[in-house]
Amino acid sequence: MVPLKRRKVVSSGAGADSSVKTRFPHVVLFLLERKMGASRRAFLSQLGRSKGFQLEEVFSKSVTHVISENNCGGEVRAWLESQEGGKGQKGDHGRPPVHLLDISWYTESMREGRPVEILDRHRLQEQQSNKVEVVVFSAPSYACKRRTTLKNHNTLLTEALSILAESAELNEDEGRGVAFRRAAAVLKCLPKAVSSMEQLRGLPCLGDHSMRVIKDILENGASSEAESTKQSERFKALKVLTGIFGVGAKTADRWFREGIHSLSQLQESGHTLNQAQQAGLQFYDDINLPVSKTEADAISEIVEKAVHAVLPGAEITLTGGFRRGKLTGHDVDFLITHPEEGKEEGLMPKVVSWLESQGFLLYQKTTRNSYLESKDGPGRPASNMDRFERCLSIFKLTKDRCVGQKQGTKQSATPIESHVKTVCSLGDPTQAKGEGNSESLTGSCQKTEPNPQSHPHPLSQIHPSNLTLNVLGQEKSLDVDQAQTSGHKPWRAVRVDLVVSPVSQFAFALLGWTGSKLFERELRRWAGHEKAMSLSSHALYDNKQSRYLRASSEEEIFAHLGLEYIPPTERNA
Repeated sequence: MVPLKRRKVVSSGAGADSSVKTRFPHVVLFLLERKMGASRRAFLSQLGRSKGFQLEEVFSKSVTHVISENNCGGEVRAWLESQEGGKGQKGDHGRPPVHLLDISWYTESMREGRPVEILDRHRLQEQQSNKVEVVVFSAPSYACKRRTTLKNHNTLLTEALSILAESAELNEDEGRGVAFRRAAAVLKCLPKAVSSMEQLRGLPCLGDHSMRVIKDILENGASSEAESTKQSERFKALKVLTGIFGVGAKTADRWFREGIHSLSQLQESGHTLNQAQQAGLQFYDDINLPVSKTEADAISEIVEKAVHAVLPGAEITLTGGFRRGKLTGHDVDFLITHPEEGKEEGLMPKVVSWLESQGFLLYQKTTRNSYLESKDGPGRPASNMDRFERCLSIFKLTKDRCVGQKQGTKQSATPIESHVKTVCSLGDPTQAKGEGNSESLTGSCQKTEPNPQSHPHPLSQIHPSNLTLNVLGQEKSLDVDQAQTSGHKPWRAVRVDLVVSPVSQFAFALLGWTGSKLFERELRRWAGHEKAMSLSSHALYDNKQSRYLRASSEEEIFAHLGLEYIPPTERNA
């Protein structure tokens, strides 16, 4: 009897060898995974074996041909020297040296069904000189001292790090998330694409974990950790659940542990949702579609009309990513003030009332200004939020309002035309105090099929005939006839934040609400660690002199902090 472990190994190897007979025993191939990637290597290996070629999974002295993709001869030789038996490339005990070949030789051989003649063009090319000068990048350690435009030469690296940062944040590991965000921010500001690890020597904010991710991408074309994270059930579920307006990482984690992984499962769970979450679920499709600059401009016209109707002379500024030059965003943020201090008091309720009377608000929650300079000081509150009077809302933007905006600009119809109409009323509106007017959120559930051109998402899994909702413990069936309305609705829902600031605090508010989030975090870290100052979206306080430093512009704030002024379009850290 053969022991179980040995039987498994023998049977596995026999199966592989017996599938196709080796036709060229004198040719033993090894595909180098570096820069080729594991999945491509596996596919090419299977293809070679199916045509009768012998391929080794692990490099050994029996290998006669090393096949490489996107590597020069020096790189492959260096790799071989690091392997056990690598010296065989020069010929060992009289055997011929290993052929170092480009992938083109392999593909031609596959096409011919036999090993083709090795020509000069098949051999790995050498660098022009033995010592190639490597440009080592440098960058300041604080993101607020770096100029970062929207042009990113290292998207493959930064996207992988951003996925890991998002995963950490969804798991409420803020420190790990910030570390990945800082690493990505450094790479975003580099003037060229990173081609070797040596170029990163001395760069700040690149910890061991981030460096491992970068090395994996440079050598294999992708980060196995980032790809694994993206495909994990937990990551995908938390992304869906936190995509609901009003749902944070903690709530999403609790639902996930209860077995809720999708919107349909949430609806079937009987959970009572507060008004913000009701609105978030009701308008999930629209809210999770990008908002175009044209749509932001259309909303800007509405906001200006509303503000000027109740307070002539007030000033409205579009902030957030759009102020930094982005063409799309997740929401639209406006900062409102008046040149005369105190005139802005009581403005928000009037603006909200006007917007509601005109039918622009699908949801709104208004909070009052709670900042008192003499009592609170400039430090950030525990919630990391400022204390301005604000309105967190969902706008109803009609399609016709976007027509005519910026004539000649190509528009994407997706945000308005590919909406999946699902209106679900969950929970008791009286349960969430101070959530604002909820009349527009009550009613039956409506659904139509999504535009086949749009990206599918969890709401498309919901069948109207099965929709029953729990409202205060009472199960209610939804009107299927109403749910199966036809055609595309002529409007979309858009997340809009309105913030009112006294003119004396406006420069600080504008700086804080422009972002990016990491840039603002680094500004405050610089102020505290390097200048012994406390910076918030309300004020700047000098702890050494025990006094406030006033500013009427962002330039003055940078000057107080001893920093070179960086315009909004270069704050995309």
